[in-house]
Amino acid sequence: MEMEQLIQNRNTRNFRGGRKAISCLMIASLLVLLFSCEKVIHLDLKNAGAKIVIQGNVYDQPGPYTVKISSSVSFDASSSYPPITGARVVISDNINQSELLTESSSGTYVTSKLKGLPGRTYTLSVKTGTDSYQASAVMPYAVGIDSIYFATSPFSGEVQTAISFRDPIFSVDYYRMVYFINKIQQKPFYVIDDELFPGVQIHYALSSRNSDIKLKQGDQVMVWLESVDPGVYEYFRTAGSDSGESASPANPVSNINNGALGYFNACTVRKISAVVPKLP
Repeated sequence: MEMEQLIQNRNTRNFRGGRKAISCLMIASLLVLLFSCEKVIHLDLKNAGAKIVIQGNVYDQPGPYTVKISSSVSFDASSSYPPITGARVVISDNINQSELLTESSSGTYVTSKLKGLPGRTYTLSVKTGTDSYQASAVMPYAVGIDSIYFATSPFSGEVQTAISFRDPIFSVDYYRMVYFINKIQQKPFYVIDDELFPGVQIHYALSSRNSDIKLKQGDQVMVWLESVDPGVYEYFRTAGSDSGESASPANPVSNINNGALGYFNACTVRKISAVVPKLP
């Protein structure tokens, strides 16, 4: 490894003008070690009435794909999110294929034949009562994972799961990592883009900072590497800072119109797993 660089909390998009200069300083074999900031979704409902919450995913993996629809509640109401039933939910693509989803359980709508394919633009349309909502996302091409391993955090000294993958050089790419331990999805989530390090080998450690994640020997871990479009990346990037502990948290920037909360994600995903070995 010729060089390792720590990439943290890039919250602005103002570096594009210097991208060429930065890229010239990088060589193809540069290895970038990333220690992530965990971000837990936190919806700021202090001054908000009930709103619709939509969460939908389409993958380049076999379906069915799921769209969940619920209603938020006012700040002083119960913290439960009641499902919205009887909605008309359609997912279509840019070559005129579409499917009307079936409500499999209260507020959960599923596909039966739709297949996600990279390069296509997928559109989600939801109608409930007199209100309509829409979102679109382009499914990027997949980026494979080269390896999974366990590394010691220079900050906490704890052992963390890490993955390594090579970022494509001729595109701007956005990633989300989803982390499972013993088949249970962990609450922290992790997002990065390649604006400052295009085309390099990325080493990304899934930090346990501000969470109760603590690995032990024999644990089974799995990491999903999702290649997402800019709108989905922006949603998860803005979903919260400091794991929702900010004094004035804000609602994430949704890619769904008409004031809806949530997101619609059309992404490619690659998965890798390992068993935690004997730890020091």
